[in-house]
Amino acid sequence: LHFLPQVCGCIILGFSIWIRVSSTRQVNACSHTSIIIFSGVNLLIAVGAIIMILGFLGCCGAIKESRCMLMLFFIALLLILILQITGGVLGAVYKPQVEEAFNRTLNASVHALQSTTGEYKEYQEEFQELERKEKCCGLLNGYKDWGQNFYTPSSKICQCELDKTSSDLCIKYNGRYIYK
Repeated sequence: LHFLPQVCGCIILGFSIWIRVSSTRQVNACSHTSIIIFSGVNLLIAVGAIIMILGFLGCCGAIKESRCMLMLFFIALLLILILQITGGVLGAVYKPQVEEAFNRTLNASVHALQSTTGEYKEYQEEFQELERKEKCCGLLNGYKDWGQNFYTPSSKICQCELDKTSSDLCIKYNGRYIYK
């Protein structure tokens, strides 16, 4: 039972590293999106490492009955509790600013999808791949997020695969099946 926090820290650390590695390919073309996503993942990596180290301190302190290690464990847990309460209060106070920043990021991503200049071509291609993988279309307003790019003759944006044109995944629009 003493090693449970260390195991939880290992799980958080492993999962967040996996997210970091697998999401690098999907968001590397759009730097403003990757900054937000990677900062959250980096925070999870740090939290997992800290929990793992604290779990080790607590486990060793309990086994060896070391007052010093147990005191360090207690102080670290107290600091984490204070940080969590502070984070919750700051999150509640600055909620409108966080939502505004999130909406700006979404709008910038929609703008990148609608661009016809070729500046965001790599991002658009990777986003199409993400849409095919996740069987979805767009960020906010479905196919409308793609603007004029959706209507180009050779466009396969949001296009359902022929064997997957079931009514719960796809709709027929403009003579082709697209994801809802």
